[in-house]
Amino acid sequence: MDSIEDKLRIEDGRVMGIYTNFPFKPNKYEGHDHSNLKTCNLYKLLPLDMKKEVETNLHLLEYLHILPIDTIGIPRYVSKLESKHGDIEEPNLIYKVNDQTYVHIYPNKNDVRNFYIPIEPILLTGVASLIKELENKLVDHLTGIEFDPENVEEKEKILRESLDDICIIGNQKRVNNSSSEVDKFSAAKSFLNINKKKDNHIHLSKEHYEALKYSIIRDKIGVGFLDPYIHDSHIEDITCNGLGPIFIEHKVFKGLRSVIEFNNSDILNQYIIRLAERIGKPITFKNPIVDSTLPDGSRINIVFGDDISKNGSNFTIRKFSDIPFSILQVIKSGTMNYMLAAYLWILISEGMSGFICGETASGKTTTLNGITAFINPDSKLVSIEDTPELQIPHKNWTRETTRGSTRSGKTGEGSGSDVTMFDLLKAALRQRPNYILIGEIRGVEGNVAFQAMQTGHPVMSTFHAATVEKLIQRLTADPISIPKTYIDNLNFVLIQSAVRRPDGKLVRRVISVNEILGFNPDKGGISFIEAFSWDPVSDSFVFSGKGSSYLLEQKIATRLGIPAKKKKIIYDEVEKRAKILEKLSNEGIVGYYDFFNTVAKITKHGILRIQF
Repeated sequence: MDSIEDKLRIEDGRVMGIYTNFPFKPNKYEGHDHSNLKTCNLYKLLPLDMKKEVETNLHLLEYLHILPIDTIGIPRYVSKLESKHGDIEEPNLIYKVNDQTYVHIYPNKNDVRNFYIPIEPILLTGVASLIKELENKLVDHLTGIEFDPENVEEKEKILRESLDDICIIGNQKRVNNSSSEVDKFSAAKSFLNINKKKDNHIHLSKEHYEALKYSIIRDKIGVGFLDPYIHDSHIEDITCNGLGPIFIEHKVFKGLRSVIEFNNSDILNQYIIRLAERIGKPITFKNPIVDSTLPDGSRINIVFGDDISKNGSNFTIRKFSDIPFSILQVIKSGTMNYMLAAYLWILISEGMSGFICGETASGKTTTLNGITAFINPDSKLVSIEDTPELQIPHKNWTRETTRGSTRSGKTGEGSGSDVTMFDLLKAALRQRPNYILIGEIRGVEGNVAFQAMQTGHPVMSTFHAATVEKLIQRLTADPISIPKTYIDNLNFVLIQSAVRRPDGKLVRRVISVNEILGFNPDKGGISFIEAFSWDPVSDSFVFSGKGSSYLLEQKIATRLGIPAKKKKIIYDEVEKRAKILEKLSNEGIVGYYDFFNTVAKITKHGILRIQF
């Protein structure tokens, strides 16, 4: 692994095998003395908020120095990225990822994808030359130490302590991160002025020390040059298609193109081997495909070798937020409206089973996470997933994930030490849950899911299907093979898709919500009615099932004991809950857990009780 790192070292914007392809010709930068920032002409031109950032992180100022300011102007600094920034036609802005890292969104006049440029501490002048020296001293320092780190946290602790032993800031004998004696701007010394002693220490400025620490932790503990992408909470997907640039799907700016490119197959393969080892799933030409998770919980898929991937080895990383979107945030994004959400609220709180269907990247998991808050707060939930994605706010939650990937086809039983979705779903039936949530149904576990519904266990899951008809085709065919007469155990099907608005912007919308009536022997097919539909012309939602909803009137109203003559009041309940959702949104109670806790209080105080 260490030998690879030598090849992945930035020098003048170029890496052996990896190329930083800036969309502009960088200005030559010699490394100015910034011990007094007021003498820097560029600093004088910066707005106040940008000045505060460069005072903390000088590498940001050095990056600004290489920009063609005369041509593009000074990038706008955005302290908090919002969806409105995605509407900027030619964005030229910088936002903060964490305490040390920034991102520059640079306009691309030749393509629909604008550029994504990470701004890291290693860009600081002189750092690239110091890294190799530090790594050599680390080897000497650790050679005589007996240690066997049990986990990543222990390894990181050892590295940090070793760095503190090796690096000396100014005249200090040991690094003290809280010391106020270190001149904040002493990092502006160029590499030639850094005092290197003929001992096992490196004498350097505080800024250079922080940059070196960032580099070592990034490459030895993290995932190397991809670390800024992993830490950027605005990124949804990271794709390397082989040789060429890294592509990004961004929550605000949608499709972006990174300035980082692979231009050497050997280095790409070596990086992927290292990445697979880092996640504990070694990859070889014999076993060239890996599905796993990164330490932060992101899902990663790797395909290794140019014999099965003609453009070279490739990987895709799908990131997930630490805190998922609440249903109110889903509504704010336009995916659905208050009435549709209120309708789902009634269905789910009354134990209806449903599938969230759509194509890849249509937002199925986001919606499933959001509507989970509608499950009664005192319920016991069991979730079953291949890759942990679901976040459930309920206290009584059992979270289970598969182990291994081998399936034996028709039986669904795992082989050897594998534990499949099928196995976990069978176990869940013995745990007496009020709701079973399945990350995604793909195979024979679908049959067990319908058995669970038949025995009174409500189930919700995501499913890859673009229409109700396609869903039914997949459910009734191998390997799931559900008898058509059993389909009515599934109560509702929500179809979601990524669609393009008339203005060209790609958005996620609930296309329809459908109520399953059951098998129609006369037609030999499954009958269903559309309760909600999306109108693409007005970008609005139509409650087409109002006044004729099978689930609301025949299932839920009957379950609640509402007399036949008064069943129409169930629609008043939908409107009441829609108003509650809108009020909570207006009051700012939109966070995932804040929303759930508020709904729990509303439920406890009987506000949702239907009067008739």
